[in-house]
Amino acid sequence: MQQTLILLKPDCLEKKVAGQVIGRFEEKGYEIKASKMLLLDDDLLREHYAHVAELPFFPEIASFMSSRPVLALILEGEQVIQGVRDLLGPTDSNAAPAGTIRGDLGTDKMKNVVHASDGENSAAAEIERFFKFGEIPS
Repeated sequence: MQQTLILLKPDCLEKKVAGQVIGRFEEKGYEIKASKMLLLDDDLLREHYAHVAELPFFPEIASFMSSRPVLALILEGEQVIQGVRDLLGPTDSNAAPAGTIRGDLGTDKMKNVVHASDGENSAAAEIERFFKFGEIPS
């Protein structure tokens, strides 16, 4: 079984659509292995967005992602990484087709409702980043 990290972003919680998003994951048969709500601080944001932390738009991302708590989930299932990405649609909500989570619920490239790991290596690193030992049931 494969695992992936999901972050329900501030816009997801602000719009009160977290239940819809989680419902879509569960309808596909993915199991929630762990979850927690957290407010992202600067250190965690810099680590998570290290690939863009030095770019001019990073402060906007950091401001948005720390504007309210996020809900972090670990989902498990067969081919869950690609399956979740298919459910989400493209990163830019404006380019995401209707029927995808981002196409139905997102606003733009940043306010796109959900972050999801993009591969097995990033999933492992992101799960370790957001969940401490003992927070994930075996």
